Amino acid sequence: MKDCLVRTTVDVIEGKWKPIILFALKGGPRRFGELRREVPEAAQKVLTEQLREMEADGILARKIRTGKTPEVLYSLTSYGKTLMPILRAMAEWGRRHRSVVLYWGEEMESMKCSVDETDEEGAAEGE
Repeated sequence: MKDCLVRTTVDVIEGKWKPIILFALKGGPRRFGELRREVPEAAQKVLTEQLREMEADGILARKIRTGKTPEVLYSLTSYGKTLMPILRAMAEWGRRHRSVVLYWGEEMESMKCSVDETDEEGAAEGE
């Protein structure tokens, strides 16, 4: 599996927050603080590490604006933008999966009620 092309892709976007960060950047450049708000569950250290890794992979660019209040902006590179179809496909799959889980969750809940009612009827008959 060393030559697996899916592995190559996963190696670049693996990390708990990388796909979320990339999806947040699809709308344009973001400051670090904005990304922190987009991914509040990510620890600052982890967010920084993942941003650096993606910068090293050529997926995003880091630009420092100087002035009264210097700021760091992160944006997708043109190469990074080539990942958008993959992320859109992941988002669509996630939407469908939520629907399936919701459907099966309701289905399982109704089956549970049916089983509970059957148990109660059986208990009543056995008394």
